[in-house]
Amino acid sequence: MFKGFTRFLQRPGERLKTLFGNQDGASHATRPHVIPREEHPISRQLFSESALKVLYRLHNAGFDAYLVGGCLRDALLGKSPKDFDVATNATPEELRDLFRNSRIIGRRFRIVHVRFGREIIEVTTFRGRPNDDHGAHLAQQSEHGLLLRDNVWGNIEEDALRRDFTINALYYSIADFSLHDWAGGVDDIHARVLRLIGDPETRYREDPVRMLRAVRFAAKLDFTLAPATEAPIRDMAPLLLQIPPARLFEEILKLFLSGQAVATFHLLRHYGLFAMLFPEAEEAMEELSWAEPLIIQALANTDARIQHERPVTPAFLFAALLWPGVQQRRQQLQVDGLAPIPAQQTASQQAVSRQLQHISIPKRFSLPMRDIWDLQQRLPKRRGKRTFQTLEHPRFRAAYDFLLLREAAGEIPSGLGAWWEAFQNGDEHEQRRMLNKIDADPASTGDGRKRRPRKRRRNNKPQGSSSSGHE
Repeated sequence: MFKGFTRFLQRPGERLKTLFGNQDGASHATRPHVIPREEHPISRQLFSESALKVLYRLHNAGFDAYLVGGCLRDALLGKSPKDFDVATNATPEELRDLFRNSRIIGRRFRIVHVRFGREIIEVTTFRGRPNDDHGAHLAQQSEHGLLLRDNVWGNIEEDALRRDFTINALYYSIADFSLHDWAGGVDDIHARVLRLIGDPETRYREDPVRMLRAVRFAAKLDFTLAPATEAPIRDMAPLLLQIPPARLFEEILKLFLSGQAVATFHLLRHYGLFAMLFPEAEEAMEELSWAEPLIIQALANTDARIQHERPVTPAFLFAALLWPGVQQRRQQLQVDGLAPIPAQQTASQQAVSRQLQHISIPKRFSLPMRDIWDLQQRLPKRRGKRTFQTLEHPRFRAAYDFLLLREAAGEIPSGLGAWWEAFQNGDEHEQRRMLNKIDADPASTGDGRKRRPRKRRRNNKPQGSSSSGHE
């Protein structure tokens, strides 16, 4: 598959300084190193039919058309590309006219989504460098350097050097099937190094989410960060507090649902980024011995499910990430005199309210998350009809899995999870036997609390009266 690729790696292209300045002692080409089809392993057979339709329609209409970014990187790494992004000199309005199945989205960065059934091909117009002549409706930057709007169109060279990492500044031309390497990305893929294009501090200030992307790619691809790319991250981590919580929710899904959640978690903590995303969880891990093991096991389970192509839900993930903070708050509220159930409910509300200041959690995930937490109080209560009501709850399975996490992490003693496993797998006779065994224990109500004897109701009816109403 890689015939000719090794020969290319032995012939580095011309290198000049990037428009954004020098870094790591390396410079970048202001003209691409063009790799002809016979010298690279990327074949059109790796691309989806939808991506090819977009490329060819643009090309036949007289526009430049390139596949760009991650799909090329994955192909060079010997992986099957999944997401296909297209770059072109056509404007969003021209794209909308050309593709009836498209729509323009975004204000900060205007892009076009071309939909083919369930598949979406993302198409972007070549971006240029903003200057003082561009109005705020095209380009806007905060006083701290954060890009608020970036809709200045340019040429392919400007577009390539505006991209974040060298490994993403690769362009595949549908015109002649050549690969255009603008920033030494092929060399960095071969060396498994992640390197920002331009001055890292400037690029992180433009968009602090690039720090999260650096961690995500490093974990996902098993790459190391170039020294200059890595150096500013710890000091600049607080810049993430400038990012809207809704945008960070999407980034969290990318971070933890890529199949490398555990490695990503460790890198986020190493660089001080996790505390900017989940401050309460970070604080709880400093005090609760079980908090970090619980989170790591939840992330490991998520990785395993993704590896086996099983569904995952962000509700369970957020439930695990926020639970240590909820429990820390609950304990303090109970010390202050609040009863267990109100303390749990209040702690949940307070923890979620604080988290929403950092990362938005849509209700379609936050409500199931709260159900998982609430069921943790119902699972120990195993008497009569209530037990079957708990078993039939739509979130029971997620709550049961969460209970096992808590036991494995050492938050609570083992045993309850095994009981519920036997109960849900038993037939009706076995379930009744298990409940009768709990009922027969006078010291237990199924939740570890002693049961008070019921008071006999006094019969206040006059002697000689009939309850039946008959003489």
